[in-house]
Amino acid sequence: MTKAAEADRNRQTQELAIFHDVAKALTSSLDLASILQTIMEKMAEYFRPDTWSLLMVDEEKDDLYFAIAVGNASKALQDVRLKVGEGIAGYVAKHGEKLIVEDVYTDVRFSRRVDEMTREKTRSIICFPVRSRLRVLGVIQLMNVDMKHFGDQEKYFLQSLCDYAAIAIENARAVEKIQELTITDDCTGLFNARHLYKTLETEVYRSSRFGYEFTVLFIDLDHFKQVNDTHGHLIGSKLLAEIGYLIKAQLRLIDYAFRYGGDEFVVLLPQTGKDSALVVAKRLRDSLRTSLFCREESLNLNIRASIGVATYPHDAKTPHDIIRQADEMMYLVKNTSRDNIGIAQRGVMK
Repeated sequence: MTKAAEADRNRQTQELAIFHDVAKALTSSLDLASILQTIMEKMAEYFRPDTWSLLMVDEEKDDLYFAIAVGNASKALQDVRLKVGEGIAGYVAKHGEKLIVEDVYTDVRFSRRVDEMTREKTRSIICFPVRSRLRVLGVIQLMNVDMKHFGDQEKYFLQSLCDYAAIAIENARAVEKIQELTITDDCTGLFNARHLYKTLETEVYRSSRFGYEFTVLFIDLDHFKQVNDTHGHLIGSKLLAEIGYLIKAQLRLIDYAFRYGGDEFVVLLPQTGKDSALVVAKRLRDSLRTSLFCREESLNLNIRASIGVATYPHDAKTPHDIIRQADEMMYLVKNTSRDNIGIAQRGVMK
């Protein structure tokens, strides 16, 4: 066997080994970061560039950010963002076409901005799109590769790795959507009770570690059964959805709203003591008092709520106990006046 034939055979063996490792990563893990890291490491092992990176498209901002960057400039690239269309990577993201530029200074699409920020000198760029059927998801970029050994076989191999990366990204996003469906209530769009307890566990741990308080509001609608009995369950569901929207509109971005079940809702207020939480509870109570629901159906329904309030760690120290305390205070209101607020260790608001 000639040296050239042996080198070619060794190259093919290396390619098969890399494909095997990448396929194994894809089938054994749903963690996008680790799969992409494996792909990028194998790519570097094969092509040996100075710097290599995966840029992801941020569709909301219409730009690219460095999701993975390895090499001398990797730290400097962490905060760099490129507009779609800017530079060679931006061009590839915009047009979905691969670009192989042996001398970047002869290409008008090259942007010096990244070199100026990283203090590196780019000589050549190999840039391939990572694309799904509908759009470009990102760009894989190799800098300063030895172009003498970058032929058709290498192009095919790099394209295959880009396809693997696209599969990993699409799979991860599909899983993310499924997870969103499993933690979201269909009727109101709020989080469901399953997600409530997971979130509370995290909040108890965080608040315990950093010495924070947090407060839970347990909300039960008054006389909701009469709505179902009078107007039917479709109107009842519409009313729940509108009330869910009203609750969410009263909260901060860091707050959580859950449909606990039936006509019960729970609000979690992180880093919030009892007095501050009472401001929110009063606001919710007063908003319900002054709001009319199902107006499109010309029903103009008005509904009130009994609200229970409990604060970690003063009233309870576990997720189930904090819910139980808030629930008990809600029932205290329900069994007396309704349309009011019950506060753990204080009783019903006067």
